[in-house]
Amino acid sequence: MFRRIKSRFLRYLLIFIYFVIIFLCAIELNFLGLFGYSPTAQDIKAPTLHVASELYTADGKLIGRYFKENRSPVVYDSISKSITQALVATEDIRFFKHNGVDFIAVASSLLSTAQGDKRGGSTITQQLAKNLFRTRYNQSAGLLGNIPGVRMLIIKIKEWFTAIKLERRYSKEEILTMYLNTVSFGNNTYGIKTAAKRYFNQNTNDVTPPQAALLIGMLKATTLYNPVRNPKRSLERRNIVLSQMQKAGFISPSQLKQYRQSPIDLSLGTVDEVGKEDSYLRGAVERFIEKWCDENGYDLYEDGLKIYTTIDSRLQRYAEEAAYDQMAVLQKRLENTWGKELPWRDSKGEVIENFLENLAKRLPIYSFLDKKFKHNQDSILFYLNQPKPMKVFTWDGMNEVEYSTMDSLAHYAKMLNTGMMVMDPYSSEIKVWVGGINHQFYKYDHVNQAKRQAGSTFKPFAYLTALEQGMSPCDKFQDKAVKINYVENGEAKTWEPKNADWTFSGINMSLRWAMGRSINSVTAQITEKVGWDNVVKTAHKCGITSHLESVPSVSLGSNDVTVYEMVSAYATFLNKGNHAEPILVKRITDQDGHSLAEFKPKTKRVISEEIAWLMTYMLRGTMEEPGGTSQALWEWDLWKKGNQIGGKTGTSSDYVDGWYMGITKDLVAGVWVGNDERSIHFRNSATGEGSRTALPIFAKFMEKLYHDPESGYTYGPLPEPTVAITREYKCPSPRIRIPDSTRADSLPPILSPILEPHSEDELQRINEQLKQQPNE
Repeated sequence: MFRRIKSRFLRYLLIFIYFVIIFLCAIELNFLGLFGYSPTAQDIKAPTLHVASELYTADGKLIGRYFKENRSPVVYDSISKSITQALVATEDIRFFKHNGVDFIAVASSLLSTAQGDKRGGSTITQQLAKNLFRTRYNQSAGLLGNIPGVRMLIIKIKEWFTAIKLERRYSKEEILTMYLNTVSFGNNTYGIKTAAKRYFNQNTNDVTPPQAALLIGMLKATTLYNPVRNPKRSLERRNIVLSQMQKAGFISPSQLKQYRQSPIDLSLGTVDEVGKEDSYLRGAVERFIEKWCDENGYDLYEDGLKIYTTIDSRLQRYAEEAAYDQMAVLQKRLENTWGKELPWRDSKGEVIENFLENLAKRLPIYSFLDKKFKHNQDSILFYLNQPKPMKVFTWDGMNEVEYSTMDSLAHYAKMLNTGMMVMDPYSSEIKVWVGGINHQFYKYDHVNQAKRQAGSTFKPFAYLTALEQGMSPCDKFQDKAVKINYVENGEAKTWEPKNADWTFSGINMSLRWAMGRSINSVTAQITEKVGWDNVVKTAHKCGITSHLESVPSVSLGSNDVTVYEMVSAYATFLNKGNHAEPILVKRITDQDGHSLAEFKPKTKRVISEEIAWLMTYMLRGTMEEPGGTSQALWEWDLWKKGNQIGGKTGTSSDYVDGWYMGITKDLVAGVWVGNDERSIHFRNSATGEGSRTALPIFAKFMEKLYHDPESGYTYGPLPEPTVAITREYKCPSPRIRIPDSTRADSLPPILSPILEPHSEDELQRINEQLKQQPNE
């Protein structure tokens, strides 16, 4: 065909054009996989935009984001004209005149490059194609992309084709919007909305011309022109962009003069403060919905989901304030307890040898040093003991110190931690989630990841089992020494539980009084009578999911459980015997607000309504029975308008774990306090039992709640039974005698002298024992 053309020049020209067309078609079709993937019409119609998912409280407060690229899209009408004007003036002055590729700019770029002045010729649409479809990645150019020079040619052609497709599919305004939503502004900040918030704390429609010029100026080199790291260069670049805007006619010469003289005036940190990009709650929600995302094909980090939790921001704030206030007090108490002594001790009270060295072996750097120094422990420890400047977390703020790695380990190992969860027992919605003291330094969530010995907070499951087997709150057991023989794994064993004060009163105590005073001997007798296997079954059906060793001591909390499980189980009592798995996420929408999922609790009746009410009545006994373990709550302003609170303290052996489980007419709360290293703990009940560590957090939280008239939570009694109560439950326990000179009406109602028939000698003995015995 080409031989018929007589002109050699024309012949070669047509051959060249022919092969160019074939080459272009081969690129578009990715012939034999040589040229890499090109965006299809469907890709152009629905381009993938990696959008951060947002996390909200039930009352609409933004509390976190999930992102690979921190991006929040914005619509065109919400973008200040100054931003689009600065962009067009700087990046593509002929934007509204070309169809995706500006061949005049390409020719000018080639000419300038030939003269030694390298200048780009890409349009905004081409840059959008690059951002949307990752055209600069190595694999984008296929096998031929490995040939020097060919790769960039293939990529450029792909960007031209893609830009033309984008121009055919979208309006100029839509292209500008997509570009501004995809471009990076450095510091993991993607999109103009996030950038305006991060650098100026502004909404995009409020950005001024100087601010717009600075943001657009950053696009040339986000690090070089970053206003935080390089304010001088950023200012110079901003003024260049302002000059371009004046040349394009977007601002007047007088405005240019005024704007050039204005300072940068940054307002930093607002995205981090609002987003709380890393937190216990953020991690908990991710664990809560990860299965839903997998099953429904959503990527939490890229699909721009809006996740609405059940958390009440006001309650969450009060809980954090109460917890952190108490933890600061407890930390000083622990430090005073040990003074200059090393606190890591074994069960005999002896210092644990190589404690810090064993902690160091868990560090990522340890394996590196072990390999570098060829297992030489002296060299490794020499390196780890070298002091260097660092900041460490304290309850007085971040402290600048000269610490070695070992010093830092010792500092953080000594810190007490906490976990707190509060839920509405009727809706099963979680209202508060405090996973620890500081997520930056303690990643482990102490609500549903950390498992600790429950101590006496587990006792209600033994008493519940007794009620289910026909007993009543008024049935009595003697507080006496107990010896229980049993077989564990084929081995005969004997268990002889002691009370907290290592004495036995010999008093016949009702179930309610014994649980209220947390008497170990009575709990052990009940467990033996109902069967410890049945106590385990009862706990499991109420919501405890952890494995429980079926042994006589199970009722004294010898097994490890989570705060989450305990709150879930206690909620069953208030919810009339119905158990439901707590929910943390209420609904999920896409970025446009279309509903994708709603989560509702699935309830199941596990105990009768009568027994459920009797359990709430039993829990009130820790306040109302003589020597009840919750009576430290009297220190706080919680007792107005007939308010009632039920609860249970708990303390594990050697005061390692302190617990408080509390119930009101509206809420169920669980609090744990302890050290992540179980060998570090308080020395005695006066400093380390649950009523002195965890209970005050609950008390301070409830006090804040009751003092806020807008919280929606008020004083009031626990619910009355809505079914007939067939068991005997009104059996007042003997009280400490009150001198005649004391006015009865000046005392709390539950401390008024209600006496069963007892001899004077017996009353005197009971009074003395009640005064002397500790709570737990």
